[in-house]
Amino acid sequence: MIERTLRGTTDKIEERTSEQAARRLQQIGREILGICRDELYFSMRFLDVALSSFVYTMDAGVSPFGTDGYHMYFHPRELGGLYRENRILVNRGYLHMVLHCIFRHIWKTGGNRGSAGGGAEDGKRLWNLGCDIAVEHIIDGYDLRPVRFSRSLLRRETYRKLELSGHVLNAERVCSLLSEWELTEKEFNMLEEEFRVDDHRYWEKDDRKRPPDQQMQQKWKDIDEKMETDLETFSKEASEKNGDFLGGLRVENREHHDYREFLRKFSVFREELKADPDTFDYGFYSYGMSLYGNMPLIEPLETREEHRIEEFAVVIDTSMSCSGELIRKFLEETYSVLTENESFFQKVNIHIIQCDEKVHQDVKITSEEELEDYMEHFQLYGEGGTDFRPAFEYVEELRQNREFTDLKGMIYFTDGYGIYPERMPAWRTAFVFLEEDYRDADVPPWAIRLILNEQDLSVYSRDGKIQEEHFGY
Repeated sequence: MIERTLRGTTDKIEERTSEQAARRLQQIGREILGICRDELYFSMRFLDVALSSFVYTMDAGVSPFGTDGYHMYFHPRELGGLYRENRILVNRGYLHMVLHCIFRHIWKTGGNRGSAGGGAEDGKRLWNLGCDIAVEHIIDGYDLRPVRFSRSLLRRETYRKLELSGHVLNAERVCSLLSEWELTEKEFNMLEEEFRVDDHRYWEKDDRKRPPDQQMQQKWKDIDEKMETDLETFSKEASEKNGDFLGGLRVENREHHDYREFLRKFSVFREELKADPDTFDYGFYSYGMSLYGNMPLIEPLETREEHRIEEFAVVIDTSMSCSGELIRKFLEETYSVLTENESFFQKVNIHIIQCDEKVHQDVKITSEEELEDYMEHFQLYGEGGTDFRPAFEYVEELRQNREFTDLKGMIYFTDGYGIYPERMPAWRTAFVFLEEDYRDADVPPWAIRLILNEQDLSVYSRDGKIQEEHFGY
């Protein structure tokens, strides 16, 4: 009896001691992460909301820390050891996880981003590596004391090769470039070891207590949109020091819009000589049924109101900086949309103009057949410098000569590097870039900047939506 009592008392003491130790470890871990958050905040105040958006949670299964966008999980012993080794490593790990959330890597499907030479599992590995390289590239670009750390030869060489593309190195871009490198398993493992910072196990859906994924995505979307606005306005000095970060935010905050819907902004609403079976006089219908019993009188309208494309100009930048392959892709995508059912009126007035530093060709398209013939015999002219002004002057001459009667707008396909007109034209203008060749261009405020995605015929605008005020809607 006494032995049983002593054994029970001993177990309770050990259990109480274990609980006290766990609470103490959790407290120490939270204090370490809190210190890191504060150090990062004093150097990057624009990250204030993002840095404070986590619940710190101890988890002995993580190595050394990880996040699901809501919790920041940490292994107490590994976190403490890393902090004793070098507190900068913990600072970098904290910022690494924050950037994963800002760019919403957690909620994107890695398996659909391509693979390292196999199936879904290889695609997942590639996506995880691409995300880690993308955020580490941003962190290594910061010349700030809390995250400054020497870079290995492998890391420097990897950045050098990736930067040759000249594009913003977001996760999607990094994955695409890594796929082109055709890495061996050994090389892939070396990159994984070099760039692995946090544990991605919480990116998978589980039954942990956290808000729904959609709610979490919206939360981080709101955070990074406000951050982008802050960096472009109040924190310009910080944005100059963090160009890669701001570029990544701009890419992430571009939202998809259907290219077909974009072209509809250039359409007009008028009657077309065509029977409309959807509209008829119900009075005649009822009269026929009452008079003849089983024979309604139906007379559809002979005209139909349509919202279709009638007049606009397409200008192609044929300078040496725009490759013929990219130009052909743009024309093919535009052609595929325009030749779909219910895009054209029976007669249209579309001018396809080729221009570099001067206008080389103007082809007038008045029907679908003429557009098809133009595409079959398409040939490029130019390859000089880039000056946008001659095309605008030429289109204005066409308007003055009544070649256009109701010009709805101009689509200018270009790489963005050239001399823009100083004055806003009398028509709506959109400068269109192909996403794979896009670099941030200083488009005038009166024009729309759109980036065309060749895979899904989508366009993006700089602020995340098509700016309908430019189109008068």
